[in-house]
Amino acid sequence: MNSQSMLFTIYGEYVRHFGGEIWVGSLTRIMGEFGLTEQAVRAAISRILRQGWIQSRKIGNRSYYSMTEKGKKRLNEAAARIYKQNPEQWDGKWTMVSYNIPEKIREKRDQLRKELTWLGFGMLTTSTWISPHNIGERVKEITQSYEVEGFVEIFCCEHIGWSGEKQLVEKCWDLQEIQEAYQRFIDKYQPKYEEFIKKGPDGITDGECFVEKTYLVHEYRKFLFVDPDIPESLLPKNWNAKEADGLFKRFYEELNPGAIRFFESIFEAAPEPV
Repeated sequence: MNSQSMLFTIYGEYVRHFGGEIWVGSLTRIMGEFGLTEQAVRAAISRILRQGWIQSRKIGNRSYYSMTEKGKKRLNEAAARIYKQNPEQWDGKWTMVSYNIPEKIREKRDQLRKELTWLGFGMLTTSTWISPHNIGERVKEITQSYEVEGFVEIFCCEHIGWSGEKQLVEKCWDLQEIQEAYQRFIDKYQPKYEEFIKKGPDGITDGECFVEKTYLVHEYRKFLFVDPDIPESLLPKNWNAKEADGLFKRFYEELNPGAIRFFESIFEAAPEPV
C-alpha cells in the first residue's frame, strides 16, 4: 500500500470533517490499522509536507498536522467528484488547453500534464488536451501556480469536424481500460457487500467497518485518475460506471456509522487555546 496515498484518503474522508487537524499520534495509530508502521507514516508525512499539501504546528511536545490551502482545494475537488449527485447536462462545449513549454523547464511541463490528467483532460495531441467540462478557470489557476502562463493557451470551444463527438472521446480516452477498471471494482466489492448484508450491522465491529470503508473509499478514489467523468451522452450504452457508483454508495452508507465511531475513538485534535 502507498502510505502517502492513504494519508490523502484519511484526511479527505475523516480529518477534514473533524476540524481538519490531527495529532500525529492519532494519525500513526489510525494508519497502523492498515499495517503501516510508525516509521512509514512519518516518512509519508514528511514527503507530503515538503510537497506543500500539509502543514504542521507544535503544541508542547506534540505535533499536529492539517491541510494547506492547496491541500484543501485538492480534497474538495476529489470529494465533489467522488460524491457527485446529479450529473450536469453537457452543453456541447469543450475546454481546450494547448501549450509549448520549453525543454529547459520540462519539470513544469510534466507537472502540468499531471494536473490536466487529474482534472480529467484527454490528450488530443502531445501538447493539446481537451475536456467536456467548463474548467478553464481552474486551469488558469494551475498555470499561474506553475508560472507558465506565457506558454499556455486556454479555449472554450465547439468541435465542428471531422470526427463525431463519440469518436473524439474514443481518440482521447481509453474507454475500454476504464470499463475494465470499473468491472474489477464491481467484481471485488459486490461479494463483500452481499456478505456484509448477510451478517447484519451487529456482525461486524466498528474497527472492521472503519478498515473496510476506508479501503472502499481508497479504491474508489483511484477512479479520479482514470475516469474523466465524461457526460453520459458521449459514452457507450453499456457503460458500467453507474453500477459501480451505486455499489460504492450502498456499501459506504452501511459501513459509515461504525467507521465514524471508530475514528472518533482514536482521533485527537489540538487543544483549544486557553
